[in-house]
Amino acid sequence: MKLTLSLLASAAWVCSFLFTLYAGYNLLVALFGLRRQKKWAECAPEKRFAILIAARNEACVIGNLVESLNAQDYPRELFDIYVIPNNCTDDTAGAARRAGARILDCTVPVKSKGDVLTFAFDYLLAHNNVYDGYCVFDADNLVDPGFLRAMNNALCGGAQAAQAYRDSKNPDDTAMSGCYSIYYWMINRFYNRARASTGLTAIINGSGFMVSAGLIREMGGFHTFTMTEDIELTTQCVLRDVRVEWVPEARIYDEQPLTFSQSWKQRKRWSTGLLQGCGRYLPALVKQALFRRSRLAADQAIFFLAPVMQVICFLSMVISAVMAIFYLRIDLFPETELFWKLFSPLGCSFLLTSGTALLTLLLEKKWSAKLVKAVLYYWVFVMSWIPINLLCLFRRTTVWEEIRHTRSIPMSELRMGSR
Repeated sequence: MKLTLSLLASAAWVCSFLFTLYAGYNLLVALFGLRRQKKWAECAPEKRFAILIAARNEACVIGNLVESLNAQDYPRELFDIYVIPNNCTDDTAGAARRAGARILDCTVPVKSKGDVLTFAFDYLLAHNNVYDGYCVFDADNLVDPGFLRAMNNALCGGAQAAQAYRDSKNPDDTAMSGCYSIYYWMINRFYNRARASTGLTAIINGSGFMVSAGLIREMGGFHTFTMTEDIELTTQCVLRDVRVEWVPEARIYDEQPLTFSQSWKQRKRWSTGLLQGCGRYLPALVKQALFRRSRLAADQAIFFLAPVMQVICFLSMVISAVMAIFYLRIDLFPETELFWKLFSPLGCSFLLTSGTALLTLLLEKKWSAKLVKAVLYYWVFVMSWIPINLLCLFRRTTVWEEIRHTRSIPMSELRMGSR
């Protein structure tokens, strides 16, 4: 019995030690998100862009996206809009064509968004290789008029890959859409902005990103193998010592899931992709970090550990709770009363999570009384990652399941109601 308790105490200490290192590093980097961000130098419009939109049953929203792209404050002859319908049972292609987009009929089997983008890049490189950069959007997005002008500035300034500011078009719909909005605002401020301030790489997160034609040709096209093609592309850039630049002047608006079941489905795919990417790229990242002393690779390797660290934190909390029930002493790292109070009780984790959500809203100037429910619910959103990650350790998502988008909001209406 004593041996078992000793092993449990040792396991809790190791778990808390690893999680403390992980959390401490991310907290230190996140503080740089409080620094003033630098703006890209203004350049005359000169770069030609191909805009790629993978679309599955998006007839309800695709027209508004194409219209927002056609309204760009950028010479119309310098960009082309391509919609790539796939596995559609509605009139996505017709709606996109009527709005003014070109249609690329996907002729390959599709299991993920990455398959669609691979087809589109391969087709354009072979048949219309005239572009300086490629911008990728999701069909439910709306795009700020200054997006292409900002990406032109970044491309002229030497960026080979860049991520835009990902905003939300329906933060007030439900508590869940509010949680997602806070989550992306948090990534903007404490991940991408913070890393841009320290010379690390921003993260490509699904939509509103740009890659240069030169980088795509160097990579031999767009080739990803996991369920999170965005994270994989970021990692492929890092392994080439290419930093993903942060371009907050380029802004997109994304439709967020409304229900917990939709969120569960989507985040299972994200977690699966991270675990797939961890297995595929972590050894190469660690090797590059150690032998080439690459800060970019080290930071990306730490990013891939997120699901594992959440599970480790959960295990430590469970062990601590079990031993506390039996009034048994347990050592955590560091061994202080303050750390024990912060690390173990659910009440403290709720206050820390809610407080961080509120701080994000204030810093990003997104505060609204309508988001109070989202702030209070954010703890549930964060803690639900733990069962998702535990489940994906044993049963992973293998097919890209669609999430229906129904918020047909024109850009004019969004700008009138924006905070």
